[in-house]
Amino acid sequence: MALMPIIIAPDARLKIKTKPVDHVDAAVKTLMDNMLETMYAANGIGLAAPQVGDMRSVIVVDCARQAENPAPIKMANPEIIAVSPNDNTHEEGCLSLPEHYADVVRPDSITLRYLNENNKIVEIDADGILATCIQHEMDHLEGILFVDHISALKRNMILRKLKKVKKQVAET
Repeated sequence: MALMPIIIAPDARLKIKTKPVDHVDAAVKTLMDNMLETMYAANGIGLAAPQVGDMRSVIVVDCARQAENPAPIKMANPEIIAVSPNDNTHEEGCLSLPEHYADVVRPDSITLRYLNENNKIVEIDADGILATCIQHEMDHLEGILFVDHISALKRNMILRKLKKVKKQVAET
């Protein structure tokens, strides 16, 4: 497995829609494993392929708490097939928008269908932080960032700060 560089916003690659995976082969499994290792190294709970420069429809999540055993879920072509009528607000952050957070409203629970790392179709029900994390990562597959769900004023402020940091890093 290998660590992959995480793309930091603003970056046009984060706004591109991904392409579906035909089937989960050895290359997709390797991508999933590398993404999971990268996510753990960055102390994240989710990562989408576009965040590491890959335009395939792949996400990984693991919402297990530190005291719990890891519970990674590797998904290709995730698709929400049902949402609860109830919404929930969670403070979200993103590995592509480091050190920035905002409250985002999303459905509290979802039913999801995806291809797992063994190329099998799986359906799961998710609620709470797992549902939020999956929806957040699935947004990346559509070129949507969590800041696209907040006010333009807050979004622009966050993106300006990130742009300034990227410029400072480039100058050093």
